[in-house]
Amino acid sequence: MTGFHTISGQGKSPLSMIETKPVGTYEIVAEDPETRARAGLLHTAHGIVPTPIFMPVGTRASVKGISQEQLRDLDAKIILGNTYHLYLRPGEELIESFGGLHGFMNWDRPILTDSGGFQVYSLAKSRKMSEEGVEFASVLDGSRHLFTPEKSMQIQYALGSDIIMTFDECAPSRYTYDQAKFSTDRTHRWLDRSMAELRRLTEEKGGHKRLFFSIVQGGIHDPLKLESAEYCRDSGSDGVGIGGDLKIESDAPFMYDLISKFIDTLPRSKPRYLMGAGAVDNLVEGVGLGIDMYDCVYPTRMARHGVAMSRYGNIRIVAARYRDSKEPLDPTCNCHVCRTYSKGYIRHLLSVGEQFGASLVSYHNLHTLLQLARDMREAIIAGRYGEFLREYRSTPKFQA
Repeated sequence: MTGFHTISGQGKSPLSMIETKPVGTYEIVAEDPETRARAGLLHTAHGIVPTPIFMPVGTRASVKGISQEQLRDLDAKIILGNTYHLYLRPGEELIESFGGLHGFMNWDRPILTDSGGFQVYSLAKSRKMSEEGVEFASVLDGSRHLFTPEKSMQIQYALGSDIIMTFDECAPSRYTYDQAKFSTDRTHRWLDRSMAELRRLTEEKGGHKRLFFSIVQGGIHDPLKLESAEYCRDSGSDGVGIGGDLKIESDAPFMYDLISKFIDTLPRSKPRYLMGAGAVDNLVEGVGLGIDMYDCVYPTRMARHGVAMSRYGNIRIVAARYRDSKEPLDPTCNCHVCRTYSKGYIRHLLSVGEQFGASLVSYHNLHTLLQLARDMREAIIAGRYGEFLREYRSTPKFQA
């Protein structure tokens, strides 16, 4: 039955009442005439996700330092769960007994789960990779485990995810062409196995409809990225992730150039997700390239190191010069933290190890990215994202 769903927290967007569409539908509601930027609506079983969107990362069923009530106050439309960590503890069976992650953590909005592929890739010293999957040692007790495409789908299904990611091999940037080719071909075979297992689980278990995203790999090699993009396009997946191990900031210009060479190969009618990207520059430049979705632990991790984010650069709050500052973290920000607390107070909390300090900065950092996503969406709908991008690039940035 067709109904309407209210999307709050979109500023001046005219799309306050949205007609619901079948789960898995991705509507493009506006495209910028000057760039590849587009604004869309992704329909999931637990709500509509407006894009561009930043997705806070709840690695262990919790966004570090932030409550679910705060996430709702921030109007986070979708969050992430980490398959690898939740599998190790508390285990997908226990979470499933609560009704999946939604019931376990009391979150009624969409959830995307990663496949665990990046985490097991990062365990270079304790993993063994084969065509079957990846055997690895638990970081908790050293016990041995095997992740296969099938196992990853089973865990994610039990977690009750709205968006399930394919199990892939993250080809590092150091790989030669031949190494990356071997890895990418295996990722494609794992994609086929992941899709087959997800179909089996859907037929056997039912439940709410899950979306499935493929992942572009290929290392840093243009022909392989293009080949992988074509494979993902032809797979019929509901969306496409862009993987790899390019660093958030140091490799950004190279990453943007690489993406620009294959982005038009991806289906126009499917969401595009730049995995693990969470710096302001990543979002602004990526949206101009045609990226719709982002996630990263960056905003909460930087907060724990005493760094506040802004559109004009990062602010190292623990610096001595902020000891007696009565200014907010970011004078241009209207979040609760910036309206309520001073740099001097937050610096004090961080300096003496009070967790409240990191929580306050985490809230601000997440607000910075979520509000940025809303502002970019409005610019696209207004047909002026090119102007938005030029203004961003021309504004002097600082590292304080």
